[in-house]
Amino acid sequence: MNFTIQQVLADLAPDGILRAAINYGNPVLAQRGEDGEDGEARGVSVALAKSLAEELGSRLEMRTYDAAGKVFAALEEEEHWTVAFLAIEPVREEQILFSAPYVLIEGTYLVGQNSPFQQVEELDRPGLRLGVGKGAAYDLYLTRTLKHASLERAETSIGAVDLFIHQHLDAAAGVRQPLEQFAARDPRYRVLADAFTAIRQAMAVPCNKPAGAEYVRDFIERRLREGFVRGALLASGQTDVSAPR
Repeated sequence: MNFTIQQVLADLAPDGILRAAINYGNPVLAQRGEDGEDGEARGVSVALAKSLAEELGSRLEMRTYDAAGKVFAALEEEEHWTVAFLAIEPVREEQILFSAPYVLIEGTYLVGQNSPFQQVEELDRPGLRLGVGKGAAYDLYLTRTLKHASLERAETSIGAVDLFIHQHLDAAAGVRQPLEQFAARDPRYRVLADAFTAIRQAMAVPCNKPAGAEYVRDFIERRLREGFVRGALLASGQTDVSAPR
């Protein structure tokens, strides 16, 4: 490593506190405890945050959000997080240094059961309207790649499904697992079998903290080799999510 541990601590836990942004908007990565806000948070990103704090000998302070876009926007706050869990996206790389991905998640569409659409490519047509969570990885991806369909943005990923339903949109974009859980509860909807992207979830550190970013990259590589990430996914009930080897 090209930095001393003192430089790493100055970047990640300057006052002995590791401030980790946890996004409850992606239930594959983090889930609230059974008692809601006051319950014990769980999930792979929570497990990684706890493991990193323990390794650094720091106290962990989890800063929770309900959307990835809000995590990214929090960088503008005076006392923002020092590590976060976000998907790798070019627009974010202007302000964030990423680790290698530790989880790969599919982005796909929720449609009505009687919808004529069967494949994601069919939803990029003039006049079609798609619901997305503002600032989510799939919003950023679709903003770059869609040529004809238009995006209608909600404040959160859950809100995108509500927008799809109440404004009679053609589809709601999102992470496969929560969309499938929604469709399983309501037979009026279904999820397309294919995906428009593989979302690469990684640990993130602000660009002005190079020592911390290098340490986090090494930390994720070690946790992947040890099987820690896979174990944390299984422990939180995420049995159909892949962790890179």
